[in-house]
Amino acid sequence: MDFDLNEDQRLLKDTLVRFFKDNYSFEQRKQAMAMAGGWSQDVWKQLAELGFTGLLAPEAAGGFNGGQVEAMVAMEAMGEALLVEPLFVSALLGGFLLRQCPASAQISQLEAAMVGGTARLAVAFMEAEAPLDGAHVTTSARTEGGKVVLNGAKTLVLHGDSATHIIVSARHAGTPGSHHGIGLYLVEGDAAGLRRRGYATQDGQRAAELNFHETPAHVLNPEAYATIAKAIDFGMACICVEAVGAMSALHAMTVDYLKIRKQFGLPIGAFQVLQHRAVDMLVALEQARSLALVAMFAIDEKDAARRHRTVAAAKVQVARSGKFVGEEAIQLHGGIGMTMEYAAGHYFKRLKMIDVQWGDGDHHLAELARGPNLLEDETLG
Repeated sequence: MDFDLNEDQRLLKDTLVRFFKDNYSFEQRKQAMAMAGGWSQDVWKQLAELGFTGLLAPEAAGGFNGGQVEAMVAMEAMGEALLVEPLFVSALLGGFLLRQCPASAQISQLEAAMVGGTARLAVAFMEAEAPLDGAHVTTSARTEGGKVVLNGAKTLVLHGDSATHIIVSARHAGTPGSHHGIGLYLVEGDAAGLRRRGYATQDGQRAAELNFHETPAHVLNPEAYATIAKAIDFGMACICVEAVGAMSALHAMTVDYLKIRKQFGLPIGAFQVLQHRAVDMLVALEQARSLALVAMFAIDEKDAARRHRTVAAAKVQVARSGKFVGEEAIQLHGGIGMTMEYAAGHYFKRLKMIDVQWGDGDHHLAELARGPNLLEDETLG
């Protein structure tokens, strides 16, 4: 397999990295978090002007028509920058879902609005009773007089408080746990009967609790369980890559600190034991990078169970590597690593939140233990 980026992908990476370097310092990120909604409208506008809000949108809508490689490039850069704007959930997860739904004029119009930055998507799959089970859907979809209305509640909806459109999983048939009867529906952010309670998460991101009461909706896909399961795997693969970006930045920050912090008249990086610890951090980072890469390319796997096992294995390694790299970085920095004024602790917080998102490492390790013997399975071969 050729892992080299083509010319367009290299340009995408260089543009993103340069944009974040010039416009998204740690201080600028803190200013964005203090704004209404917890992120910067100006940054979002600039991302739209550069085309990143339409990263997965088709060329017909003015988008980049990207795939897994483009998603990896973007997510790693976002991890390094600790981006708080809703680029992942809107352009990548939301854009991925729209691509999996049957084509329609409504989707084409929405994709064009996403490219222009005027539409922002949120994805509402999780329910409080079983947040990690995409089939446990109690939110109901009912058709009356040719119109669809939703009733129910969703939890932990990333950037759900500021989204202009929300993609919702709802049940029109069957019982919770059944794969049959789950559809995908589009709800406008200002729809009647929709109540949103937004809040900041521990890592500076935003989430919301959503309640639907006779809320009008549009059908995107009437039988969508397979699409939902694939989108969740894609989302997990994306945040694994984001974690690699965060670990990379944290490792570089730690190595730089070892070079300038002096003790006994010498930079502490001159002590061999600390050099070994920095190397151990790099090894853990590269282990996570390798499996995150495998997970992202596994999204096109036709065997859904095999695809999910591959992504779950990556999630386990990213959890372990993130914990190790984060703890080592904090210890090697000393007290400054724990302060709110320094970026190291913020990277560690983001890594911990990535661990628990869509199930932590222990959850996915248990899933793998219940499945086929990995030594006999070709999933990771």
